Amino acid sequence: MISFVGAGPGDVDLITVKGRTLIEEADVVVYAGSLVDSAHLAFIGEDAEVYNSATMHLEEVLAVMIEADRSGKDVVRLHTGDPSLYGAIQEQIDALESEGIAYQIIPGVSSFSAAAAAVGREFTLPGVSQTVILTRRAGRTPVPERESLDALAAHRASMSIFLSAGQIEAVVRDLSRAYPPKTPIAVVYKASWDDEKIVRSTLEDVVSDIEGEGIDRHAQILVGDFLDSPYEKSKLYDKHFTTGYRKGLK
Repeated sequence: MISFVGAGPGDVDLITVKGRTLIEEADVVVYAGSLVDSAHLAFIGEDAEVYNSATMHLEEVLAVMIEADRSGKDVVRLHTGDPSLYGAIQEQIDALESEGIAYQIIPGVSSFSAAAAAVGREFTLPGVSQTVILTRRAGRTPVPERESLDALAAHRASMSIFLSAGQIEAVVRDLSRAYPPKTPIAVVYKASWDDEKIVRSTLEDVVSDIEGEGIDRHAQILVGDFLDSPYEKSKLYDKHFTTGYRKGLK
Protein backbone atom coordinates (compact mmCIF):
# COMPACT_ATOMS: atom_id res chain seq x y z
CA MET A 1 0.00 0.00 0.00
CA ILE A 2 1.16 3.50 -0.80
CA SER A 3 -0.01 6.20 1.61
CA PHE A 4 0.03 9.88 0.70
CA VAL A 5 0.34 11.58 4.10
CA GLY A 6 -0.10 15.24 4.94
CA ALA A 7 2.72 16.23 7.31
CA GLY A 8 0.99 19.44 8.37
CA PRO A 9 2.23 23.02 8.05
CA GLY A 10 5.50 22.73 9.98
CA ASP A 11 5.14 21.87 13.65
CA VAL A 12 6.02 18.18 13.80
CA ASP A 13 3.08 17.49 16.11
CA LEU A 14 0.52 18.94 13.68
CA ILE A 15 0.15 15.63 11.91
CA THR A 16 -2.70 13.17 12.34
CA VAL A 17 -2.26 10.18 14.61
CA LYS A 18 -2.89 7.97 11.58
CA GLY A 19 -0.22 9.77 9.58
CA ARG A 20 2.36 9.44 12.36
CA THR A 21 1.59 5.75 12.77
CA LEU A 22 2.04 5.14 9.04
CA ILE A 23 5.43 6.87 9.15
CA GLU A 24 6.53 4.72 12.07
CA GLU A 25 5.49 1.52 10.30
CA ALA A 26 6.69 2.38 6.78
CA ASP A 27 9.34 0.41 4.96
CA VAL A 28 9.95 3.27 2.52
CA VAL A 29 9.41 7.02 3.04
CA VAL A 30 9.62 9.56 0.22
CA TYR A 31 9.35 13.03 1.75
CA ALA A 32 9.22 16.53 0.29
CA GLY A 33 12.47 17.75 1.83
CA SER A 34 12.13 21.34 0.64
CA LEU A 35 9.04 21.88 2.79
CA VAL A 36 8.57 19.06 5.30
CA ASP A 37 10.33 19.55 8.65
CA SER A 38 13.17 17.05 8.96
CA ALA A 39 12.03 16.40 12.54
CA HIS A 40 9.49 13.98 11.06
CA LEU A 41 12.39 11.70 10.11
CA ALA A 42 12.98 10.91 13.78
CA PHE A 43 9.81 8.79 13.72
CA ILE A 44 10.91 6.65 10.78
CA GLY A 45 12.08 3.12 11.60
CA GLU A 46 15.86 2.69 11.52
CA ASP A 47 15.61 0.00 8.82
CA ALA A 48 13.34 2.05 6.54
CA GLU A 49 14.55 3.46 3.23
CA VAL A 50 14.29 7.27 3.07
CA TYR A 51 14.26 9.42 -0.07
CA ASN A 52 14.19 13.22 -0.33
CA SER A 53 11.98 14.08 -3.30
CA ALA A 54 13.39 17.62 -3.45
CA THR A 55 16.28 16.15 -5.45
CA MET A 56 14.12 13.82 -7.56
CA HIS A 57 11.90 14.24 -10.61
CA LEU A 58 8.46 12.63 -10.99
CA GLU A 59 9.63 9.52 -12.79
CA GLU A 60 12.25 8.84 -10.11
CA VAL A 61 9.70 9.22 -7.33
CA LEU A 62 7.27 6.89 -9.09
CA ALA A 63 9.98 4.31 -9.76
CA VAL A 64 10.89 4.15 -6.06
CA MET A 65 7.27 3.83 -4.93
CA ILE A 66 6.23 1.29 -7.57
CA GLU A 67 9.27 -0.94 -7.03
CA ALA A 68 8.76 -0.85 -3.26
CA ASP A 69 5.07 -1.68 -3.55
CA ARG A 70 5.75 -4.59 -5.86
CA SER A 71 8.27 -5.88 -3.31
CA GLY A 72 5.50 -5.94 -0.69
CA LYS A 73 6.72 -2.90 1.19
CA ASP A 74 4.59 -0.22 2.83
CA VAL A 75 5.33 3.20 1.36
CA VAL A 76 4.65 6.68 2.75
CA ARG A 77 4.76 9.64 0.38
CA LEU A 78 5.06 12.50 2.85
CA HIS A 79 3.79 15.86 1.60
CA THR A 80 3.68 19.21 3.34
CA GLY A 81 0.39 20.60 4.71
CA ASP A 82 -2.58 18.82 3.19
CA PRO A 83 -1.74 16.82 0.05
CA SER A 84 -4.88 17.96 -1.78
CA LEU A 85 -3.69 21.59 -1.92
CA TYR A 86 -0.80 22.34 -4.28
CA GLY A 87 0.58 18.89 -3.50
CA ALA A 88 1.04 17.65 -7.09
CA ILE A 89 -0.39 14.29 -6.03
CA GLN A 90 -2.86 13.78 -8.88
CA GLU A 91 -0.14 12.99 -11.40
CA GLN A 92 1.28 10.44 -8.96
CA ILE A 93 -2.12 8.89 -8.26
CA ASP A 94 -2.95 8.60 -11.95
CA ALA A 95 0.35 6.82 -12.57
CA LEU A 96 -0.28 4.40 -9.71
CA GLU A 97 -3.79 3.66 -10.94
CA SER A 98 -2.45 2.90 -14.40
CA GLU A 99 -0.18 0.32 -12.75
CA GLY A 100 -3.01 -1.14 -10.67
CA ILE A 101 -1.36 -0.09 -7.40
CA ALA A 102 -3.49 0.60 -4.32
CA TYR A 103 -3.09 3.87 -2.44
CA GLN A 104 -4.75 5.97 0.24
CA ILE A 105 -4.64 9.67 1.10
CA ILE A 106 -4.30 10.84 4.71
CA PRO A 107 -5.30 14.51 4.97
CA GLY A 108 -3.22 17.00 6.92
CA VAL A 109 -3.44 20.44 8.51
CA SER A 110 -2.92 23.04 5.79
CA SER A 111 -0.78 26.13 6.15
CA PHE A 112 -3.85 28.31 5.61
CA SER A 113 -5.36 26.85 8.78
CA ALA A 114 -2.10 27.27 10.66
CA ALA A 115 -1.84 30.88 9.49
CA ALA A 116 -5.35 31.69 10.73
CA ALA A 117 -4.46 30.09 14.06
CA ALA A 118 -1.25 32.12 14.24
CA VAL A 119 -3.12 35.43 13.89
CA GLY A 120 -5.97 34.29 16.14
CA ARG A 121 -8.79 34.91 13.69
CA GLU A 122 -11.73 33.02 12.19
CA PHE A 123 -12.18 33.12 8.41
CA THR A 124 -15.97 32.78 8.53
CA LEU A 125 -17.34 35.53 10.75
CA PRO A 126 -21.12 36.06 10.67
CA GLY A 127 -21.98 39.38 9.07
CA VAL A 128 -18.48 39.70 7.60
CA SER A 129 -17.68 36.72 5.39
CA GLN A 130 -18.96 33.18 4.97
CA THR A 131 -16.62 32.31 2.13
CA VAL A 132 -12.92 31.46 2.09
CA ILE A 133 -10.96 31.63 -1.16
CA LEU A 134 -7.76 29.59 -1.35
CA THR A 135 -5.68 30.62 -4.32
CA ARG A 136 -2.30 31.68 -5.64
CA ARG A 137 -0.98 34.22 -8.11
CA ALA A 138 0.34 32.98 -11.42
CA GLY A 139 4.05 32.25 -11.49
CA ARG A 140 5.87 29.55 -13.38
CA THR A 141 2.63 27.61 -12.88
CA PRO A 142 -0.11 29.52 -14.73
CA VAL A 143 -3.53 30.31 -13.29
CA PRO A 144 -6.73 30.26 -15.40
CA GLU A 145 -7.76 33.81 -16.30
CA ARG A 146 -11.15 33.32 -14.62
CA GLU A 147 -9.25 32.64 -11.37
CA SER A 148 -6.95 35.67 -11.49
CA LEU A 149 -6.57 37.52 -8.20
CA ASP A 150 -8.33 40.62 -9.47
CA ALA A 151 -11.29 38.48 -10.60
CA LEU A 152 -11.49 36.67 -7.25
CA ALA A 153 -11.06 39.92 -5.32
CA ALA A 154 -14.45 41.07 -6.61
CA HIS A 155 -16.07 38.76 -4.05
CA ARG A 156 -14.43 40.62 -1.13
CA ALA A 157 -14.38 37.29 0.71
CA SER A 158 -11.82 36.06 3.22
CA MET A 159 -8.79 35.03 1.21
CA SER A 160 -5.69 32.94 1.78
CA ILE A 161 -3.05 33.29 -0.91
CA PHE A 162 -0.44 30.56 -1.31
CA LEU A 163 2.95 30.67 -3.03
CA SER A 164 2.86 34.39 -3.79
CA ALA A 165 4.86 36.26 -1.14
CA GLY A 166 7.65 36.88 -3.64
CA GLN A 167 5.16 38.84 -5.79
CA ILE A 168 3.72 41.01 -3.03
CA GLU A 169 3.62 44.19 -5.15
CA ALA A 170 1.66 42.42 -7.90
CA VAL A 171 -0.61 40.79 -5.31
CA VAL A 172 -1.46 44.21 -3.86
CA ARG A 173 -2.06 45.64 -7.33
CA ASP A 174 -4.49 42.84 -8.20
CA LEU A 175 -6.36 42.94 -4.91
CA SER A 176 -6.64 46.73 -4.90
CA ARG A 177 -9.05 46.57 -7.85
CA ALA A 178 -11.76 45.46 -5.41
CA TYR A 179 -10.54 45.55 -1.79
CA PRO A 180 -10.33 49.04 -0.21
CA PRO A 181 -6.85 50.40 0.72
CA LYS A 182 -7.49 49.93 4.45
CA THR A 183 -8.38 46.24 4.09
CA PRO A 184 -6.44 44.33 6.76
CA ILE A 185 -3.78 41.90 5.60
CA ALA A 186 -1.43 39.54 7.39
CA VAL A 187 1.62 37.84 5.97
CA VAL A 188 2.45 34.72 7.96
CA TYR A 189 5.89 33.26 7.32
CA LYS A 190 6.35 29.57 8.13
CA ALA A 191 3.18 29.23 10.21
CA SER A 192 3.70 26.89 13.20
CA TRP A 193 7.47 26.60 12.69
CA ASP A 194 9.89 27.74 15.41
CA ASP A 195 10.91 30.71 13.25
CA GLU A 196 7.33 31.77 12.45
CA LYS A 197 6.98 35.47 11.67
CA ILE A 198 3.81 37.55 11.31
CA VAL A 199 3.50 40.93 9.60
CA ARG A 200 0.13 42.62 10.21
CA SER A 201 -0.70 45.50 7.92
CA THR A 202 -3.20 46.90 5.44
CA LEU A 203 -3.41 46.54 1.69
CA GLU A 204 -1.95 50.02 1.16
CA ASP A 205 0.99 49.55 3.55
CA VAL A 206 1.97 45.90 3.36
CA VAL A 207 4.62 46.32 0.66
CA SER A 208 6.61 48.75 2.79
CA ASP A 209 5.86 46.88 6.03
CA ILE A 210 7.18 43.59 4.68
CA GLU A 211 10.33 45.16 3.27
CA GLY A 212 13.46 43.93 5.02
CA GLU A 213 11.67 41.01 6.69
CA GLY A 214 13.22 38.46 4.34
CA ILE A 215 9.84 36.98 3.42
CA ASP A 216 9.67 35.91 -0.21
CA ARG A 217 8.47 32.30 0.13
CA HIS A 218 7.01 29.85 2.66
CA ALA A 219 4.34 32.41 3.57
CA GLN A 220 0.59 32.74 3.59
CA ILE A 221 -0.99 36.07 2.66
CA LEU A 222 -4.29 36.48 4.49
CA VAL A 223 -6.63 39.20 3.25
CA GLY A 224 -10.06 40.37 4.32
CA ASP A 225 -12.16 42.10 6.94
CA PHE A 226 -12.18 38.92 9.04
CA LEU A 227 -8.75 39.99 10.28
CA ASP A 228 -10.07 43.11 12.02
CA SER A 229 -13.76 43.89 11.88
CA PRO A 230 -16.92 43.97 14.03
CA TYR A 231 -19.03 40.85 13.54
CA GLU A 232 -22.29 39.24 14.59
CA LYS A 233 -22.26 36.52 17.22
CA SER A 234 -22.98 33.00 16.07
CA LYS A 235 -26.61 31.84 16.07
CA LEU A 236 -25.43 28.37 17.02
CA TYR A 237 -24.68 29.41 20.60
CA ASP A 238 -27.30 32.16 20.93
CA LYS A 239 -29.44 31.30 23.96
CA HIS A 240 -32.55 32.39 22.06
CA PHE A 241 -31.78 30.15 19.06
CA THR A 242 -33.38 26.69 18.91
CA THR A 243 -31.24 23.85 17.55
CA GLY A 244 -31.69 20.11 17.24
CA TYR A 245 -30.04 19.77 20.67
CA ARG A 246 -31.32 22.78 22.61
CA LYS A 247 -34.56 24.77 22.85
CA GLY A 248 -34.01 28.51 22.68
CA LEU A 249 -35.10 30.74 25.52
CA LYS A 250 -38.00 33.13 24.95
